Amino acid sequence: MEEELLQNWQKKSTDHQKVYKQFLQRADKNKVLRQLPDLHEEAFSKIDCLNCATCCKNYSPRFKGPDIKRISKHLGMKEGSFIDKYLFLDNEGDYVLRSKPCPFLGADNFCDIYEERPSDCRRFPYTDEDVLLKRPLITIKNATFCPAVYFVLEKLVEKK
Repeated sequence: MEEELLQNWQKKSTDHQKVYKQFLQRADKNKVLRQLPDLHEEAFSKIDCLNCATCCKNYSPRFKGPDIKRISKHLGMKEGSFIDKYLFLDNEGDYVLRSKPCPFLGADNFCDIYEERPSDCRRFPYTDEDVLLKRPLITIKNATFCPAVYFVLEKLVEKK
C-alpha cells in the first residue's frame, strides 16, 4: 500500500493541492498534532533523503544569527566572510544562500556541514511539528518537492 502511495508521488501531489488546502484549513489541529510524530516516523522509514535532496538542490534555508555563528566557526571563517561568500538578504530580510544547489551538498547528497547545519535544515520538512498546520502555503509547496510531506499529507487526508 505505501509503495503504491509513493509511486508517481509528484504528479499526485500536484493533483491534490486543493485537497491539501481544504484539509489544512479545516483540520482538527489537536488531532493532527497527535498523529504527526507517528506519521513522520512512518514516512522516514520509507523515504531516504539521500536519494532525493531536492530541498538542498533547489531551495535555501534561512540562516539565523546562531546558525551563521556556528557554521562560520566550524568552517574557520569570520562571520562577515561567511555571509559575503555564501549568503544574501532576501526580500523578507532573511539570510539565504547565494547559489543553488547548496554549496555544502556533496555529489553523494550528503551535507558537508550536517552536524552544524542551519535550524531550518534540521527541522525540515516540518512533518513532526505544528509548522505543518500553521504555515499551510509552505506545507502545500513542500509537498510538491518532498515525498515525506506528500506522504504525511496523504495519510492525514486518508484518516480524516
